[in-house]
This record gives sequence, C-alpha cells and structure tokens, in this order.
Amino acid sequence: MRRLAAIASATLLLAAMALTAIFTGPVASAHATRVSAEPADNAALTTGPDRVSATFNERLQTTFAAMTVVGPDGNLWSTGETSVQGTVVGVGLRPLGPAGTYTVNYRVTSADGHVVSGSWSFRLTVAGTGTPGPAAAGGSTDGGIPVWPFVVGAVALVAAGALWTVRRRP
Repeated sequence: MRRLAAIASATLLLAAMALTAIFTGPVASAHATRVSAEPADNAALTTGPDRVSATFNERLQTTFAAMTVVGPDGNLWSTGETSVQGTVVGVGLRPLGPAGTYTVNYRVTSADGHVVSGSWSFRLTVAGTGTPGPAAAGGSTDGGIPVWPFVVGAVALVAAGALWTVRRRP
C-alpha cells in the first residue's frame, strides 16, 4: 500500500511538472520571432493597405506559409497566395470594407523547421467600399489549437508509464 502511494505521488508530481511546463514554459529562443508588422500591431488606419506583412528575426522556409486577414464581419479580406521572401511573409488584401478590427493570422516555418504561428490586429477607422471574400472557417479569428487534448494526453502517458513500471517490478 505504501508503495502504491509513492507511485501515485510520483505520477501526480510528474503530471504537475508537465502541466507547469506546458502553461508557463518560456518561448524557445531558437525559433523565428516576429519583430515587426505592416501595418503595425494596433495601428489605426483611415484607409486599408494593399498588403500586410510580418518580418521575422531569421529566414523562413518558403513552403507551407499561410497568412489570412479576418475582418470585423468575420469574413476573409486577404487574397492571393502568401509569399515568403527571406525574413518577410505577406499577403495581398482586397479593398477593405467595414470599419473595425482586422486580425492578421500567420503560420510560418522557421529555418530550423519549427512552425511558428501568431496574430496581430489593426483597426480601420473609416469604412471602405470593398467586398469581402468567404466567411472565415468557423468565424474564429484566433487561429489557435486547443491545448487541453495535449494536456490530457501527457497526463495519460505519464500515468501509463508509471503503471507499466509498477507492474514490471517483481
């Protein structure tokens, strides 16, 4: 019984460490980091730009890059292919429409092969006359993946490893 309590304690400790690492771990400095954006984060514009772009601190791989712009109406306002030139990724825009916040979502692959994603926003203060593209998938502008399945998987993996270790001992 004492041995089982020790194993349960060790499993809980490992699970707590895994959760702490997931939720508080620092960003790895070896990956590409966005150093600037055009238009700038939280910029207030009276007219929409023709293009949005982000500049990173290292060269990016040209494959699998994606950038979208979602307007306050939940529609896509980006158009054309995402382009990567050295450290800069960008995409063209349709003439913008409603006044409000536009969110730029990006996903790029850094030189070391790691996928980097994020977003920034700018605000259009005067409505334009543009026509949007299709509605953004699910109407979501965060572009994120939920973390909880990874947390559950990590806890289950640690628990399974602890159980397997206990059963293998004579």
